[in-house]
Amino acid sequence: MSTLEIKGLRAGIAGKEILKGIDLTIKSGEVHALMGPNGAGKSTLSGVVMGKPGYVISAGSVTLDGEDVLAMETWERAAAGLHLIMQYPTEVPGVMLDDVLAEALASRGRPSEQLDELLHDEAARIGFEERFLDRPLNVDLSGGEKKRNETLQMAVLAPKIAILDELDSGLDIDALRDCARRVEAMSNESTAGQEPLGVLAITHYSRLLHELRPDQVHILAQGRIVETGGPDLATTLETDGYSAFAGTDDDSTSSSSSLDDLFSL
Repeated sequence: MSTLEIKGLRAGIAGKEILKGIDLTIKSGEVHALMGPNGAGKSTLSGVVMGKPGYVISAGSVTLDGEDVLAMETWERAAAGLHLIMQYPTEVPGVMLDDVLAEALASRGRPSEQLDELLHDEAARIGFEERFLDRPLNVDLSGGEKKRNETLQMAVLAPKIAILDELDSGLDIDALRDCARRVEAMSNESTAGQEPLGVLAITHYSRLLHELRPDQVHILAQGRIVETGGPDLATTLETDGYSAFAGTDDDSTSSSSSLDDLFSL
């Protein structure tokens, strides 16, 4: 069983601490939802775990199956089994989807002979039009099509732990259902000889969680996890909002920065 363990993680940008002691453990087959107001540090957490440039880590640790994630380059984290679906997927002109995935599989020591068949199977499973398989990565795709494409890539690569940074952002009802159900299925089945997928789903809204059923829901406010509960906690948030958890700390102003809109992987 694979385990992503975050202990006492404190991090931020120069002169501004954003994460103020995060403790979180995600295992194979578990779905954890991370919810919280804007500026709470949700995207910062995903960026720190995946190695986004620009963050300063002042304390704590992140390990994957006992290995020090923070000591790895970003590509090494991906090859080790971490995967991020970004809120705003990047377009990469001139770089074809199948070439990216073939190289990614090779870096993981996995064969790519059946890649074309796998791509078509996964595309059909999530309603991603086959004509988009022959385009440069994410180029000229709508927001929903980009998220389907990102979900397809995740399914092909079969990581150990996936971080979904607002997978539901920009999706219509059908696309949300297709993508969320594929992630949910991966969390319940072994893929490519691996354990079921572990998931950290960052979201503002409980609609994603109607299809991607969480084992635990965590509320992040002012850089700390202030509440953890079952799926009913997301329903409570829909009714009552975050005000009961946000507090009045001086750091409650938005911790977002221009870094939140960048991800140089």
